[in-house]
Amino acid sequence: MSKFEELFKTYSCNLTNEQVKQQTSEMLAKKFDENNNIETYKKCLSFIDLTSLNGTDTQSEIATMTKKVNDFDDHFPHLHNVAAVCVYPSLVPVVKGHLTESVGIAAVAAGFPASQTFLEVKIAETAMSVLEGASEIDVVISLGEFLDGNYRDVYEELSEIKAACRSAHLKVILETGALQSAALIKKASLLAMAAKADFIKTSTGKIAVSATPEAAFVMCGAISEWYAKTGVKVGYKAAGGISTPEEAVKHYTIVKEILGNEWLNKSLFRFGASRLANKLLTAIEGREVEFF
Repeated sequence: MSKFEELFKTYSCNLTNEQVKQQTSEMLAKKFDENNNIETYKKCLSFIDLTSLNGTDTQSEIATMTKKVNDFDDHFPHLHNVAAVCVYPSLVPVVKGHLTESVGIAAVAAGFPASQTFLEVKIAETAMSVLEGASEIDVVISLGEFLDGNYRDVYEELSEIKAACRSAHLKVILETGALQSAALIKKASLLAMAAKADFIKTSTGKIAVSATPEAAFVMCGAISEWYAKTGVKVGYKAAGGISTPEEAVKHYTIVKEILGNEWLNKSLFRFGASRLANKLLTAIEGREVEFF
């Protein structure tokens, strides 16, 4: 039995989509309403990685977005700022050059979003992003290798990318919408955590199916089991398609119920979003807000 088969056996990957869907629905039916309030919206706002990942992004646009993060406290002194700014690697120096607030700088790297490039390129892009000022690196697992069952290759690649991060945190994107089954999402979660990911993340936001509550349920369950067996806390990041307070609260509820209050902070819980920030601000302030 390979070490990866042993890993999957130890953590019980015999999940079915139907079972997960039912359990997720029951959890949200019972607990969503108690979390759907302004105090939760405020927390969710502070967990956001304010993100711009368009092929048309310009330096001036990213500078403007960063300056808005800098000005946030002047406009909303009663709220906590976002957790980080997330951009493509070449735009990290722009964020670094303009950012004055103590929020993170996240870079998507390693051939984002398809991860279909040479390992040497992935490592170089990761290392260069950190050198230019990124404090967090978001990468996608090699989906083709994973779906072919080449688990060792996926693990070793992630381990090398983690080493290239040096002191920066590594968020591993599973692209759960492409995995299609709860069992595969569980296995991908375990591989990423075994490779010392600091966070596991749902999606790139670049394919049709992104961050679903069911994926959150499986990933948070894997994180909980991992913590129980290893004592290591791994963060959860929901990204892709989360644009309303209600959608954010669903993920918040799942994290709270499965992982507990210890995970309800920006060190262990993030949203990758752009539109969500203004929607949360609108709900919190009780008026239309288009700040970011």
